[in-house]
Amino acid sequence: MSQHTPSHSLHSSLQEWLCYLEHLHNQEIDLGLARIGQVATRLDIRFDFAKVITVAGTNGKGTTCAFLENALLGQGKSVAVYSSPHIERFNERLRINRQDCDDQAFICAFVEIEQARGDISLSYYEFTTLAAFLVLMARKPDVIILEVGLGGRLDATNTIDADIAVITTIDLDHQAFLGDTREAIGYEKAGIMRANTPVVVGDKNPPQSLLDHGNSLEAEMYLRERDFFVSGAGNTAGQGDGINWQWRCGQTLLPELKLPSIPQDNVATALMVLALLEVELSGELVNGLIRQTRVPGRTEMFHLQSDIMLDVGHNPQAARYLAGVLAQKRRQENYRRVFAVVGMLADKDISNTLKPLAEDIDAWYLGTLDGPRAAKAQEIARVLPPEQENINCFDNVTQAFKMACNNAKATDLILVFGSFFTVAEIRRLLV
Repeated sequence: MSQHTPSHSLHSSLQEWLCYLEHLHNQEIDLGLARIGQVATRLDIRFDFAKVITVAGTNGKGTTCAFLENALLGQGKSVAVYSSPHIERFNERLRINRQDCDDQAFICAFVEIEQARGDISLSYYEFTTLAAFLVLMARKPDVIILEVGLGGRLDATNTIDADIAVITTIDLDHQAFLGDTREAIGYEKAGIMRANTPVVVGDKNPPQSLLDHGNSLEAEMYLRERDFFVSGAGNTAGQGDGINWQWRCGQTLLPELKLPSIPQDNVATALMVLALLEVELSGELVNGLIRQTRVPGRTEMFHLQSDIMLDVGHNPQAARYLAGVLAQKRRQENYRRVFAVVGMLADKDISNTLKPLAEDIDAWYLGTLDGPRAAKAQEIARVLPPEQENINCFDNVTQAFKMACNNAKATDLILVFGSFFTVAEIRRLLV
């Protein structure tokens, strides 16, 4: 047994452990399955007791996972969801039957990993993912839903062979790690596929690289607009000519579905997964799930002196969706002005993330996030379209938010977006 210092022992707090893990490996993001695979083998990680669903994609992973979770809990299954990053508490990363994992379960798992890894260096994400796996092996839920952290092929979650793989959307994000084209990124996401195993692809125009990889494995691909179909309304809540939409797969038709608060495309993708799991789908069941499924930090509304919307959108595709929601919300609520509170990471495509929203923003309140990856508020200001005049820069997003609140009237909307870190910082002030 290895010797533990007091900074990382069974008697340490969860926060002490997490501080230790942050400094254990020399790179924050270090993709690859070799290190985690060796330790997983030593720990004998296996999920043969559960049905495993792995969800990858540029956007829409969290909402797809949440819809599946609600649906399967409603079928009487015990359901675990592993996701990252968290918004407020680390414990949010693993929930079982909607209950966040407790500190002690994580600490016991950390101790076991620390003893097993020997001299193998693990990143924070690899270490915490293995801890979640150990907790899941102890709790043995019926269904395990794994949200991929980054990419797919080399993500720590991909040490597990899924019974069903899900790929929501493919777009540009994390280009430094995944490539700078949809074809390159599609290949990385396709890495969660397995031979002769179902994979649901929610992207309406998947890259050829993804299709080629699936065909080479002889994976059972279920593709949007080939195997399942959506018609009516639009992907943004409230868009489209009608108030309802419909979903179809084979002989199953769900004709009068309500508009969800999460992206409609993600509901459609999740319904295909449920069909593969032989859940008996009906309009009444699905509309109940649509009403039930709301995810923190995804177009989440708070009503204080003025209305506040939080969204973790941080790439161009997410911003295009958010722009549609914002435009519709502005029409519905007749907001006089929209103030944007933004903090972003420097390695994001800041210009193309802000551009889709620019015409609906009346004033910008830009803050600098904590950490070495953060973009300075002044750097964000420089890439805003030149016609944007009301731009205010602050040392942090809390200052930016408080000034926006001071200036906003009851008829205004404050939109907070740009990063999980931005939403986490402001959500703590609101909840």
